[in-house]
Amino acid sequence: MVDPACRRGDRLPGTTVRRDAGLYGYERALARRGLWPVAGADEAGRGACAGPLVVAAVVLPEGKRGQVPGLADSKLLTPLARERVYTQVVRRALAWSVVVIPPQEVDRRGLHVSNVIGMRRALARLDVKPSYVLTDGFPVPGLDVPGLAVWKGDRVSGCIAAASVIAKVTRDRIMTALHEQFPSYGFDEHKGYVTPEHQDALRQHGPCAEHRFSYINVRHSAARAASVREMVDV
Repeated sequence: MVDPACRRGDRLPGTTVRRDAGLYGYERALARRGLWPVAGADEAGRGACAGPLVVAAVVLPEGKRGQVPGLADSKLLTPLARERVYTQVVRRALAWSVVVIPPQEVDRRGLHVSNVIGMRRALARLDVKPSYVLTDGFPVPGLDVPGLAVWKGDRVSGCIAAASVIAKVTRDRIMTALHEQFPSYGFDEHKGYVTPEHQDALRQHGPCAEHRFSYINVRHSAARAASVREMVDV
């Protein structure tokens, strides 16, 4: 039975992945076909209106060493648990890489294009060349190895989950550091995502250089801030 996580008919050609195969079922199935090593790629910050888009790629080793204690989709882990898993992934991985795409590039290229470019860059930076690539949610064209886009991949593939943790922890650290530079917005709490507190800060202060001006809420706040400045100048 092919795992329902394979979307739009995407599946491992000629390979069966059982529903109960666990977090490493895709990797084991690919290894049985001689497709090893396997890289997973995922991002953090896609839904944020401030801060960078961070993309990570990870190659885990085969066997028990590649089974990271506590590994799961980064969104399902507490911040403390993510930090612990991050340390284990970095310690165990055959290779891992991170790409940070600043908000200005996201505005210029668009979110999806930036995401695809980030995954290509992260995969290209791996010290170990993968034989197969698993990505979370959508395919990445232009790779020189075969790959599969897995729906909710960070919940059904170990290497994608590992990439999600690397990306999330890296981005959270960046946003916490940005709080020191822009303390009015609470980046250390909401990490740039749209929350009532973040919206209140945007209304009060207008956007800063780390906001994504292609996002409608940021555009509106920028226009409102410009209007207030004009009134003050008059």
